[in-house]
Amino acid sequence: MILKCVFFIVSGFVLLSINNLAQVTKASVNQLAFMAGTWTQKNGWGDMEEFWGEPMGDSIISSFRVVKDGKAAFYEFVVIEEQNHLPVFKMRHYNRGSIGWEEKDKPLLFYLVGIEKNKADFELKDKSVRITYQLVSPDKLDVTLVEKDKKGKLKKDIFNYSRKK
Repeated sequence: MILKCVFFIVSGFVLLSINNLAQVTKASVNQLAFMAGTWTQKNGWGDMEEFWGEPMGDSIISSFRVVKDGKAAFYEFVVIEEQNHLPVFKMRHYNRGSIGWEEKDKPLLFYLVGIEKNKADFELKDKSVRITYQLVSPDKLDVTLVEKDKKGKLKKDIFNYSRKK
């Protein structure tokens, strides 16, 4: 009986947490200003650099690159624009030579599913990829990427960026 009660309590908290993430109904790109800056990290992929501009109007822009063995491996370009009073994260990938991965009129669209002070969660509509940005200190930005692999198993990568001086 006690185990049943614990199960229902835990299940309730999980459902409330999921519902809270899905209930973002209004936010502004200005709430994402904590992401602004140039952020760097070295990891197995190579030397990574992610730049986020300050919010301007109803948008923010970002560029990202990975350099391995002195050569650019790939790039990303992100625009976050407000649509219906919510920031929408629009991403495109490029190979070396500026060869796009996505079709020209179909960027990856990530929707804001959670927002707190210095933290934002974005997720694809099909929930196969989630990206979380969290400013953990003035000079540290963690980016957590959770995505399903081809077998449907969740894979989690955490990128611990430092502010470029």
